[in-house]
Amino acid sequence: MFKKFENLILNGIQSSLQRKLILAGTLIAFILSILMIAPTQMVLAKMLPGKNNDTFTIYIDMANGSSIEQTKEVSDCVVGFVQKEEELNDIEVFLGMGAPLDFAGLIKGSQYKNSENVAEIVLNLTSKHHRGEPSYFMVQRMRPAITSTCGTLYPNTIISFVEPPAGPPVLAAIVAEIYGKDSESIRKLATRVSDVFKDTKGLVDVDIMQDDIYDTYEIHINTTKVSNSGVSIKQLNDILYLAFEGMEIAVKNSDIHNDQIPIYLSLSQESKKFTNKDIEAVKSKLAALKLMNQMGMMTPINELVTVIPKKSNAMIMSKNLHKMVNVMAETDMVSQVYPLMSARNVILDTFSDEFDIKKIGLFNLELTEKKSGAVHKIIWDGEMEVTLDTFVELGAAFIAALVLIFLLMVIYYKSYTLSGIILLGSFLSIVGVIVGHWIMDLFVSDTFFLTATSLIGFIALIGISSRNSLLLIDFTKSLMGEKGMHKAEAIAYATATRAKPIFLTAAAIILASTLLAGDAVFGGLGVSLIFGTIAAVVASLIIVPVLLYNADLERHFNFHEKKAVSVYEP
Repeated sequence: MFKKFENLILNGIQSSLQRKLILAGTLIAFILSILMIAPTQMVLAKMLPGKNNDTFTIYIDMANGSSIEQTKEVSDCVVGFVQKEEELNDIEVFLGMGAPLDFAGLIKGSQYKNSENVAEIVLNLTSKHHRGEPSYFMVQRMRPAITSTCGTLYPNTIISFVEPPAGPPVLAAIVAEIYGKDSESIRKLATRVSDVFKDTKGLVDVDIMQDDIYDTYEIHINTTKVSNSGVSIKQLNDILYLAFEGMEIAVKNSDIHNDQIPIYLSLSQESKKFTNKDIEAVKSKLAALKLMNQMGMMTPINELVTVIPKKSNAMIMSKNLHKMVNVMAETDMVSQVYPLMSARNVILDTFSDEFDIKKIGLFNLELTEKKSGAVHKIIWDGEMEVTLDTFVELGAAFIAALVLIFLLMVIYYKSYTLSGIILLGSFLSIVGVIVGHWIMDLFVSDTFFLTATSLIGFIALIGISSRNSLLLIDFTKSLMGEKGMHKAEAIAYATATRAKPIFLTAAAIILASTLLAGDAVFGGLGVSLIFGTIAAVVASLIIVPVLLYNADLERHFNFHEKKAVSVYEP
């Protein structure tokens, strides 16, 4: 069989037409593989694919000023929906607070939640090994039903689904940091960016990390009226706390515990409720509360205080001492790169009515208001930024690997041509990596992304495929120098002889990599090693011999015509 392969290689490299066809086919395959990434997007890039977890969390964030009863109503709606899931073990509801910290909660600030308008619901699923539906498919299926049913109970309610990340935790898949000097203009710009995100296909759970401006009421005590009425300010403070918050009024001794047990007094939940959200409802509630003065007369609270309506004070966020607001969005089973590009293009097209837009960096934008001249910046962050940084660093590592291999080969062979052939043969494994991801995408139910682990596998292939070319070149050099064989015969014999160890090495890599191919996170690494190895073998046994034949091996190897010796002789 190897003799037939040797003759096939010999006839192929000696034929000018076949050599041109092989090189042209290689160039076409390389161009088509690059086009599969952009602009056709047949192979999509992403930092890491979705991870099949045994748990995920539903965050409920209602409008500032919402009551705990309203938050509980939305939470009960969500719980009632998820209870129908057969693959759900249990549910934990944390009302008015964050859940115990997990990997995602650390970066999303779950530990700081302590208000009536927030809740977190933790869903614990059956083991992923006994579950037919991955957690990310479950989230994708449940999200639209829950948000359309429970998210519409009260205005400005945001329900988001948070899964433990497959890689480093980030604030969100896409984060737009809006910078500026005026809080009101930042808020206005953030709202416009949020509207763009909501209209962008593939983006879900859109939220603005800022406090809502809502109506509040301050109660100012009229000290003159309090003094004239015969009640004390302490009495007035106490009844206000009892009416709206509750307070400790006494303690009880215990025979079991060393510490005294506090007795807490509070009005019922129904008594605390207001009939409406306006100043008249506040005054009506205060009129129902009465204090007894020293003479036994009852005095309504509303006669002793003044109710002043005010707007709430929103929290001022900053980063590196610059005012900013985050606009966040998650992706719905798609790569974050392409929705971001779509949203960015919409911003460039539609925001020009109010702003002069200038591009800064690769994706960031600088917006200058036409009327006031105020300057704002949109800086992209989140998983998108991590993806960009990772791919840039892996690209730099890949280039460094190529340069180092090239320099080592130059030192070893004293030839730029032979070093370039080795480098080109190694680089062509990228064709197999890209085509392999496209093939896998045809057979899996969700998108098979080109991920960071895929690039790691490609970088690892550089050394493997370089070794194949080294085997051919060294053996060809030995045949020409020691056996006196001419270039074509030496290349064909070396290729046929070294095909067996090359095939065995490739088979070992492919079989070992099949264990990785089915993993959610490292599947890209396994696919890169499998299909990249196949491409490296094809490049080593077909393309490298053609390149070697086109090179001046006689000069590189100092070949001199002499009587040929049988290759079977020592």
